[in-house]
Amino acid sequence: MSAASETTAYKVLTAEQMATLERDGNFAGAPVDLADGYIHLSTAAQLTETVDKHFAGQTDLHVAAVDLGAFGETLKWEESRGGQLFPHLYGPLPLETVIAYGPLKRDDDGRVKLPIAG
Repeated sequence: MSAASETTAYKVLTAEQMATLERDGNFAGAPVDLADGYIHLSTAAQLTETVDKHFAGQTDLHVAAVDLGAFGETLKWEESRGGQLFPHLYGPLPLETVIAYGPLKRDDDGRVKLPIAG
């Protein structure tokens, strides 16, 4: 599947950021997002590496599954780590585009489990 054909991406959030998203109905971004000018998202295949690289040692993290079909021109696929294309959201992340979320958990192999809607 090519990057542009992905329909869901994932945002890693701290407990405080998750609470902000739930309370306010949108999320403007983490400090790194605000500094870079867009909200960093990852595909399912990129998620574990993103957590390992950018959130090492942090606890109380959450993963939000985001419906990419809800975004038009504010979503761009751009080259980043190792030449991979990552989804970047140029605008706030609305809660209504989050199709599932929950605490970050890993499987027996150490991969981040994707949140399940239900």
